[in-house]
Amino acid sequence: MASSGDSTILHADLDAFYASVEQLLDPSLRGLPIAVGGGVVLAASYEARAYGVAAGMPGWRARALCPDIRFVGGHFGEYQRRADQVVDVFHDFTPRVERISIDEAFLDVSGAVHLFGPPGAIGAAIRRRVREETGLPLSVGVARTKHLAKVASQVAKPDGLVVVEPGGERAFLAPLPVGLVWGVGPATQLRLHQSGIQTIGQLAAAGSPLLESLLGPANGSKLARLAADVDRRRVDAPERARSIGAQAALGRRRVDRELVRETLGYLTDRVAGRMRASRRAARTVTVRVRFTGLRSVTRGATLARPSSATLTLTETAVELAGRALADHPAEREITLLAVSLSNLRDEECLQPELPWGRQARAQAARWGVDRTVDAIRTKFGRGAVGYATVVFSGVDRVPEGFRELAEH
Repeated sequence: MASSGDSTILHADLDAFYASVEQLLDPSLRGLPIAVGGGVVLAASYEARAYGVAAGMPGWRARALCPDIRFVGGHFGEYQRRADQVVDVFHDFTPRVERISIDEAFLDVSGAVHLFGPPGAIGAAIRRRVREETGLPLSVGVARTKHLAKVASQVAKPDGLVVVEPGGERAFLAPLPVGLVWGVGPATQLRLHQSGIQTIGQLAAAGSPLLESLLGPANGSKLARLAADVDRRRVDAPERARSIGAQAALGRRRVDRELVRETLGYLTDRVAGRMRASRRAARTVTVRVRFTGLRSVTRGATLARPSSATLTLTETAVELAGRALADHPAEREITLLAVSLSNLRDEECLQPELPWGRQARAQAARWGVDRTVDAIRTKFGRGAVGYATVVFSGVDRVPEGFRELAEH
């Protein structure tokens, strides 16, 4: 068996996944610049990326950059089916698979080397089987830590394999762009560039005190550790979720109570429905409000009894956000809102409160409405029915199929 110092963590990432599936379904699209979406680019093929087309870009901008681009609709069920096939391949090599999105996962192969050979050979075998069985390209990074394995898989793209041997981590990381560090988004990258930090080696040399002064204590300390390849996280096989949540990035929006209410209503509607699907109820509701400069504030509340009612949880979330905003009156803009439901309990059926008063009747009515909404959505799709404040809010601009894939 491999020792704890060996490079036995793999990060496997399907390349341009949605676009690759579309090119498989329609061979005439192979080798062409394509984008999944319409008004907004939801995914772009590597041929389109060569022109600067990127996910999240308005469709008109993509067409301006690449006049020959082809827009295609999404086959969401096919994305899920093929992604699950890939995960089945992973499980043929190791039970320790941590799926972090529909198209990427971490694998710990320390217990598999005596069966399949060294980790690099296992990565190559996985890539070969995924290509043969699904037709999809897969990039794999192999290293001693999760962070480094993820960086290596990005370097391996497209459709490659990179193994970082023990002892060579710092030399591998040093020349790479700082944007490859996990957690460095465009805003953080710009701030680092303005401070003369372009590479991961420069990030490591900057040290924690400087980075904390630039990015704040938590973020600066974390990036200093990752740049030095200090990452003690283990690959965790899935277990029953202890919490469930969703978030919405807002750009930079002025603080507006109606925006907060509509956004939290949308987010809570989604997470409550997912929770009810697993027959669970939550006692704790947590809301996170992020202001400009990556400053965040969190507020939470524990309910008297577990609830899965969308309206009850939404009311609590809106109240918590109101408290957060009231405690920070100097903040004029918000960039993100998030809702998390935790302290989960099994919920087999409605447990009415006695005596049968007005509040109990209201909870029973909400319980019944939610189950009816869930049943209609299951049969006819999520867009068939919903609460008016959510349906007409205009908060959601991403097709439902993509939302469902992301949340699973």
